[in-house]
Order: sequence, then C-alpha cells, then structure tokens
Amino acid sequence: MSKSQETFNKKEKEKKRHKKRLEKEQKKEERKANSTGSKSFEDMLAYVDENGRLSSTPPDPSKRKVINAEDIQLGVAKREEADPIHTGTVTFFNTEKGYGFIKDLESHESVFVHLKGLIDQIKENDKVTFETEMGPKGINAIRVKKT
Repeated sequence: MSKSQETFNKKEKEKKRHKKRLEKEQKKEERKANSTGSKSFEDMLAYVDENGRLSSTPPDPSKRKVINAEDIQLGVAKREEADPIHTGTVTFFNTEKGYGFIKDLESHESVFVHLKGLIDQIKENDKVTFETEMGPKGINAIRVKKT
C-alpha cells in the first residue's frame, strides 16, 4: 500500500486558507449589512469656494471672478528691464585659468568673471563696465569692457 501524498503541514495550510476565506466572506457580509446605502452623485461632489477651500455647498455665483486666459502666467516672470551696466575695478584676474573678480564700485561686492564673459582683454586694476547674470554658483559678470 502506498503512503498518502498529503502531509500534516499541507493539511494545516489548507485549513488556514479555508479559515481566512470564511473570515473574508463574513467581513464582506458585515460591510453590506452595515452600509447606509450608496451615496448619490450630488452627495459625492465637492466644491471649491472663492478662497480655494473645499466645501460641500456650491459657490455663490455673485462672488464669481472673470479671469482672462492671457493674464495667466506660467513659469518664471519675464524681466521687463535689462540689468543696468555696472562699473568696477578688476581686483584679480588669472589669464592662465581664465577667471577673476571685479569689485563693483557702487555696492562694493566682488563679482566673479570668466574669460567667456569678456569683450576686451583685462588685467588687474583695470576700470571696467559690465552687466551681471545669475550663474549656478552666484552672480557672474558678463559683457565686460575696459573704460
């Protein structure tokens, strides 16, 4: 006679699965019995009031604002005016490495300058005019000219 293929462990696992299935069915029946019924579409709607908060009541039509699509601005605002031209003195410039610093005469700030931003050749203690732009590490001088 051959031995049964079902072991004790297999029987226990099957019992646990069956028990879980029954518990799941019982919970499902309880949810159906305790439910208040399906909500209507109007009960599920949410409205946004004039301040941007969610509410269950529809907004007052008298407080409605008209917005033109052309007035909506996406992204960063465009600059209206160009950067003013600054004047300064070259405090340091390394021609081998191609960078240096200019001290702004008005704000007394040190501004980084790269070889790419030069129009004229510069050296230390030269008086220059320049414009600024925001670089990845701070303000950079561009369009640098000797005066």
